[in-house]
Amino acid sequence: MSAAKRPPKQLPPEGRTGWRRTAVTAVPAVLAVAAMAAMMGQGALAASFAVSGTSFQVASGKLTSNGLSSYVQTDRSVDGKGHPVALLGIGDARLSDICQSAEVETPLGTVVFKLTAGGEAGEVTASSLIIDGEDLTGDARFGTAQIGRDASTLDAVPGVKGEPGKFGLQAGDIEVAGVRSHAWSATGGNFRLKGLKLAVSLDGKQCF
Repeated sequence: MSAAKRPPKQLPPEGRTGWRRTAVTAVPAVLAVAAMAAMMGQGALAASFAVSGTSFQVASGKLTSNGLSSYVQTDRSVDGKGHPVALLGIGDARLSDICQSAEVETPLGTVVFKLTAGGEAGEVTASSLIIDGEDLTGDARFGTAQIGRDASTLDAVPGVKGEPGKFGLQAGDIEVAGVRSHAWSATGGNFRLKGLKLAVSLDGKQCF
């Protein structure tokens, strides 16, 4: 009895490989921005991926949360370079609006990648928002604050803890108006981006 013929291998749908290759080529420096929309599941996790070589801007008219935890850590890019950041863990974040932007060098020139949401469309929410920021400015109001707490004992935001012996701080309910930050990575669980708009342009303006 002759062996049964094996069915021919199915080729991937036409165009899929080309699209992936194009995407990787076009936006390697803004992967950290794209990670904002990733679903992180339950709990908050510090960035466990290599960051791009480009920091980006994050802005919001008002941010409120039921808790804040923060400590210093170092993000690494694929070339091994370290970027010192303040990891900001924000529990059950609510933002009146949000803007993220990054300048990306391309063969056509400097392109601005910009993502906006919220505003008239409604609040932006995230169950656990983690920002690895170089800086943060705004007008803030904190609930009970604990400054200088050991980073390994932080408990205001689930899953956000640093190394034993390291400096940390945390606070209860917070409200920050006029949020401005330069960041290397940002992630959120159960992110809801109402009125999401994404634009890539040669003559675009950053968030601030």
